[in-house]
Amino acid sequence: MREDVENLDIRDVTANWVNAEVLARQIDERIKALADLSHTPLFFGRLDYLHAPRLSASLERGDPHGADQAEGTDGERFYIGRRHVHDADGDPMVIDWRAPVSQPFYRASKKDPMDIGLRRRFGYTGGDLTAYEDEHLSDPAEAATTSKLLQQEIERPRVGPMRDIVATIQPEQDEIVRSGLSGTVCVQGGPGTGKTAVGLHRVAYLLYAHRERLARTGTLVIGPNASFLHYIEQVLPALGELEVRQATVDDLVAHVDVRGTDTTAAAVVKGDARMAEVLRRAVRAQVTMPTEPVVVVRGSRRWRVTAYEVEQIVRELLDRDIRYGAAREALPQRIAHAVLVQMERAGEAPDDRVQDAVARNAAVKAAVKAIWPAVDPAKLVLRLLTDADFLAGHAEGLLDEDEQKEILWTRPVRSAKSAKWSPADAVLIDEATDLVQRTHSLGHVVLDEAQDLSPMQYRAVGRRCTTGSATVLGDLAQGTTPWATRSWEEALAHLGKPDAVIEELTAGFRVPTDVIAYASRLLPHIAPGLTPVASVRENPGSFEVRPVTEAADVVAACAESLRNEGSTGLIAADARIPVLAEALAAAGIGCLGPGEETTHEVRLTLVPASLAKGLEYDYVVLDEPGAVVDGEPDERTGLRRLYVALTRAVSGLIVTHAAPLPPQLG
Repeated sequence: MREDVENLDIRDVTANWVNAEVLARQIDERIKALADLSHTPLFFGRLDYLHAPRLSASLERGDPHGADQAEGTDGERFYIGRRHVHDADGDPMVIDWRAPVSQPFYRASKKDPMDIGLRRRFGYTGGDLTAYEDEHLSDPAEAATTSKLLQQEIERPRVGPMRDIVATIQPEQDEIVRSGLSGTVCVQGGPGTGKTAVGLHRVAYLLYAHRERLARTGTLVIGPNASFLHYIEQVLPALGELEVRQATVDDLVAHVDVRGTDTTAAAVVKGDARMAEVLRRAVRAQVTMPTEPVVVVRGSRRWRVTAYEVEQIVRELLDRDIRYGAAREALPQRIAHAVLVQMERAGEAPDDRVQDAVARNAAVKAAVKAIWPAVDPAKLVLRLLTDADFLAGHAEGLLDEDEQKEILWTRPVRSAKSAKWSPADAVLIDEATDLVQRTHSLGHVVLDEAQDLSPMQYRAVGRRCTTGSATVLGDLAQGTTPWATRSWEEALAHLGKPDAVIEELTAGFRVPTDVIAYASRLLPHIAPGLTPVASVRENPGSFEVRPVTEAADVVAACAESLRNEGSTGLIAADARIPVLAEALAAAGIGCLGPGEETTHEVRLTLVPASLAKGLEYDYVVLDEPGAVVDGEPDERTGLRRLYVALTRAVSGLIVTHAAPLPPQLG
């Protein structure tokens, strides 16, 4: 298939060089999408239908809606894979996992066989077919069993970046993956429930089912930090999807250089949704009602629009509550229209060109500048943060005096460019920017680790999907910011998607039983309303709480873990990282930083607890749980950070401590 694309001759089908460039780029993207992936087989399953839907011509071309029910057909066999594959004649050999005909591979069961006689799973080792496993779903004599190949795939060691889960998607996950484009879905999922993978595969499915629409409107995946994005960046390309942009919230609101930090109290106030109304008031306050008429001179005639008429126009624009910039652009046209009405009454017959000329008249432009001046969002936010009277005037009834003092800068700033903006300030500037000019909306946005966002950050993300939909992923128990989400209903309201469907994943596929049971001791203290994750893994994993006396003992635990196959993560409080890095170097053990790709030569990653969220390792050594808790501004946030750190292991966890363990662990 790749060679067919590479051999295409487009010289006779392009009318001009622009078409040629566009077509050449599309061909290059197609070639990239058809790249071979080492150790990744083209198919992983087979479905034998009893009364199979035949593949219509549209499905043979890769159309997801092309499976038609053919009357009187015998059973048909389909191989299921990561992408559609056809032979030299164009006949399908492998059906894309996202096609409707593939759905029973994930949802069929003994209770509901979905017209499937046999489901076969294939097992691979290093890309070589090594095993297969059959389920006769429509045979009442065969008992339902747990798939050993499925268990092996789930428990396979993790080396390198995150991989796709198309061979192991579970029915409850598949239901979320295949939900429609029009609705927003919020997925509450504990550690190891696969919520991130579900979100990424939902993007892949939506791009398959609504490719033309999303090609026009765009898709975006938002993660908590660059390390996390680097970890997940290969999942969608492995499924043939290359056009999905990835970013952090900080990337989205990067209107200014962020060089400063806030106190926790200031960041909480700046992230509060009340700041949106403070900013709205401040922007609208820039409008000044006219006190003088507008006099337009054209030739020998003078046309006068009274101050009262201009004020009426201004108030109508304010009442419409449209964007400040859009209203400012409309104002000269409205004034010009009032002049044209006078011209028509005087017997003239002006047209649109005359109205445009009047709108550009110096007197009209001067009036607009005085009444509705241009607003620089950064300068406006800077004035709010440095001018106590200006802030008090627009925060009245919203922020109390202590809150206003908390966010006011104590040192004078010469200009917006020289200001040391904080991440929370950048979000405020983004809000102000949207009040002036509407933010471009995408077709679909995936927001991962959403529980850590402030209300103002939710609003920033929501602006990127006002006309589209979103997939919101998170775990309330893993909220590790002082402004962490208290409920998904509240978060979705700030996002602008109050009608979103909230789904909960409680089956754990990543974290071993003993590890998740130990970590779940913290749930009553950090998120008492949540259902604990129930591990579905047959392998309980290895787990040990080990008292130690020095850093060398922690290094020894790492060396012990490295004797196993797969990756190892040493997670510690941020303040302990330099000490442990020095101890590892002294022992001659190389290590990587979060987000760096592990190799078979270097399989140990040294992870600050603040960056552990979303990452996973086969074996984890967790250093000093008490220090992880103490490293946060309050106990609840510290315990949530500890919960995150405890649940990064796929196969085994060693908890090392010289200081006493937090009493909440029992």
